Formats: sequence, structure tokens, C-alpha cells
Amino acid sequence: MAKSQLNPGRPHLIEFPTHGELAIGYLAVVQMQQEIPFEVKRIFWTYFTPQSVIRGRHAHHATSMVLIAVHGRIEVHTEMLDGYKSSFLLDRPDIGVFLPPLTWHTMQYSHDAVQVVLTDTEYTSEDYIRSYEEFEELRRI
Repeated sequence: MAKSQLNPGRPHLIEFPTHGELAIGYLAVVQMQQEIPFEVKRIFWTYFTPQSVIRGRHAHHATSMVLIAVHGRIEVHTEMLDGYKSSFLLDRPDIGVFLPPLTWHTMQYSHDAVQVVLTDTEYTSEDYIRSYEEFEELRRI
């Protein structure tokens, strides 16, 4: 079973089971509904992102995600509607970070980073909260 923080309603790290050894290499395993707390509906990846670029800069109304750095390093910064902030360093392919809906997030990558993202929804542009001002406005609702 994956190791994660106690509060599943907040962003938290997930450690994926691994098998192998240094002499032969490693295999990290993700079993849906065990390590990933939702049914995966979409998978996408990013790569060759310049280090000077900060990606993300948005939240989702309904989408939960797990971000995994399968190569390189990704710094993830999050903020919840209640003001709770957290930061994560993804620099191992057997670690992911869970982001629930309504989590503002930014990511900064090493140039060689390859990020895989698992989501529980299919893409719709209406799900995106693209301005921080709109995200802050949701705090008042």
C-alpha cells in the first residue's frame, strides 16, 4: 500500500511500491484504487520545459490529479482555498503528489524533467480556474 499523509483532502505525497535492486534496476508500480485514490480518466505528460518557465498557475473546480516526475526534478507549490500552503519536491520516479480539486498549483522543472499526470476527469476548459483573482474570489463564497 502507498505511504501518504493522513489528510486525503489536502495535497500530499504518495510513495509507490518498487521492486528491484541497483544491479538490475527498479520497477515502480501504480495500481489504481490502491496508490491512486481515484479512477484515472486521463493521462498526459510534459517534457523539455525550460527551467525559467513556471507552469500550472491554475486550479480545477472538479479535477483531482497525481503528478509524478518520472525523470528530473519538479518543485510543486500548492495553496488551498482555506489558505493552507505546501511545497513538494518531486525528484524520484517512485513518488507522486496528490492534488485535490480547488488546489492552486505551480510547478517549476529542471530542463530534463518529464512529468506524468493522472487525472480523474477528462479535459474540459470549464474546469480550469485560470486566474488567481478568480481563485481568491471562491474563498468568499
